[in-house]
Amino acid sequence: MERMLVLASHGKLASGIHSSLGLICGNPIKIETLDCYLTEGFDLEKEVSGLLERYREYELVVVTDLFGGSVNNEFLAHMDRSNFYLVAGMNLPFLVELSMQLKNAESLPQLIEASLETSKQTIQFCNQLISGEIEEEEF
Repeated sequence: MERMLVLASHGKLASGIHSSLGLICGNPIKIETLDCYLTEGFDLEKEVSGLLERYREYELVVVTDLFGGSVNNEFLAHMDRSNFYLVAGMNLPFLVELSMQLKNAESLPQLIEASLETSKQTIQFCNQLISGEIEEEEF
């Protein structure tokens, strides 16, 4: 079964992060973006249903920007779909890790969990990190 990554967000975060991902990784997998609420009359339910229908034959990993936000909640309504994986908290380190391995991973749940764990380690408060290194060097 072919795999697909969907990035969905409020505003243009999804397409912006997709652009950055392309610069860093190239295009190792098929990715679709859903930038929400950019036009008056945007129908989230219709857009999500249409997207899920178009890719019903795919193993689908959807990454949304904000857990509990309207975009994430609309995808949550489809959790009963088979071969569907939903992750909230879109960020570039997670997507780099995930997209480079998505095509060949044996288990998507295991890949998602490992990618989440790895990406958590990339979030750093640089001021604190650097000042800690300086203090260690002074001893």
